[in-house]
Amino acid sequence: MSATQKILVAVAWPYANGSIHVGHVAGTYLPADIFARYHRLKGHDVLMVSGSDAHGTPVTLEAEKRGVSPSEVANLYLDEFKDNWDRLGISFDLFTSTSTENHASVSQELFLTLKDNGYIFEKSMHQPYCIDDNRFLADRYVEGQCPLCSYDKARGDQCDSCGRTLDPQDLINLTCGLCGGSPEIRETIHFFFELTKFEDLLKQWISKKLDWKPNVLNFTKGFLEGGLVDRPITRDIEWGVEVPLQGYESKRLYVWFEAVIGYLSASKEWAILKGEPDAWKDFWTGESQSYYFMGKDNIIFHSILWPAMLMGNENLNLPTNVPANEYLNMEGFKLSTSRNWAVWLPDYLDQYEPDPLRYVIASILPELSDSDFSWKEYIRANNDELVATYGNLIHRVLSMTFNYFDGQVPSNKLVDTECEELLLKCEKTILLVGESIEQAQFRKGLSLAMTLASDANKFLEERKPWQTNKSDKEKTAASLWTSLSVINCLRVVLEPYLPHSSEKLKKMLGFPETKPSNWVWDRNDIIPGISIDKPAPLFKKLDDEIIETEDAKLRA
Repeated sequence: MSATQKILVAVAWPYANGSIHVGHVAGTYLPADIFARYHRLKGHDVLMVSGSDAHGTPVTLEAEKRGVSPSEVANLYLDEFKDNWDRLGISFDLFTSTSTENHASVSQELFLTLKDNGYIFEKSMHQPYCIDDNRFLADRYVEGQCPLCSYDKARGDQCDSCGRTLDPQDLINLTCGLCGGSPEIRETIHFFFELTKFEDLLKQWISKKLDWKPNVLNFTKGFLEGGLVDRPITRDIEWGVEVPLQGYESKRLYVWFEAVIGYLSASKEWAILKGEPDAWKDFWTGESQSYYFMGKDNIIFHSILWPAMLMGNENLNLPTNVPANEYLNMEGFKLSTSRNWAVWLPDYLDQYEPDPLRYVIASILPELSDSDFSWKEYIRANNDELVATYGNLIHRVLSMTFNYFDGQVPSNKLVDTECEELLLKCEKTILLVGESIEQAQFRKGLSLAMTLASDANKFLEERKPWQTNKSDKEKTAASLWTSLSVINCLRVVLEPYLPHSSEKLKKMLGFPETKPSNWVWDRNDIIPGISIDKPAPLFKKLDDEIIETEDAKLRA
């Protein structure tokens, strides 16, 4: 990358119908935040945007269940999401909503552009219509027996038993999810996006993406090889972005179509709020790069559908990378919101510190295959790694410095070969961690950082400053100064992962609050004679009883 790069970090939009759980954090939000924080530290100009998806069928279903309007549900969860990000440290430049006038305007503008360019056409299709409710039914509003596996609670879009994608008319004994009646299939006119026109262009584009994750690349290529079909982009519903044409007042833009436009509309909203309405163009044109973070269920929308829409628009950059993750399971089972089989982020943040969760999830990110979260592993990783390896290193080095040298950083005049070897590892580590983050290999980056922490602990065990302090003050000074410099390196490389504790550590090392954070480590930043305060533990050891308590909540 050039010295100063424009980087768009586009993060998947959560449905505004329920709380965020750790699966969402692992699949999407934490990887995106680590990536964005790293590039900001490198001095790049980063725009990280997302928002709540207010128009999906899950939102209207939740609203009907609660007896309130969809907008009330959407606003409730928008506020909750923003609070979650603030407490967990997910550093959005803007987290907005698809319910804004700006988003509607940008979506309608792109719709008209694609239509004017010849990529949108009208076509009749057949949809379930409930006579009792006098309305066409969205796919999730109908149920019936799956024709493939005979599961009797299959939805109109998918069977949760066998996982097959369905059309409502495929179902046997079709029933209305609202009143339980028997809907009939009626003809209706909708707009379609002519995706087939982009098949060859997409294949050429994807063939050059040799640096993409193999799971993302293989899934995308497989979808393309199966052949593309034109997709409907409007629906007969009342909740959503209006179709900007006369005669279509009862129809709305299909949520899959307008939701991905949210990345563009959020960028434009950010620019308007900044007072520079054209600033968004810096992140969508020219040499700017864009990275789209989401779970594997959203890959096709970002590696095929959204790129095709951008191609049809003709003047905006295509995604640089789509580093999608696989799924995070819970205690060996798939996360399930309906069965409450999840660790909900608001509940977690009400009881525990954010950085331990960031650490544990970063260490098990489902980057290439599904991974598993358990409270037993959470406690083990917190106590054995975050506390015992990293936190203990910090606390005992700062404590010895405070006690042996009157609270001042000791001299570095007699740094020897052993010290130099460890300092050289710092130089290598900051380079390797940076490369790992740039390649979306976040687990590897964290592992490299923790290896350096382990090496520093071994260095201390071999040098034994608690013994040499009585016989060789100068060697003790060199040992502790070197260790402080290594800790400062760890502060830098772990800041994208552990922003809250890294900020605390900066103060504990005696740096002024005005010192800017950046992706630079200089051994000489640890200046002899600088005063430090009496240290306090940076992380807390957690009791094993938490495992039993939290497991009981899950299994209730």
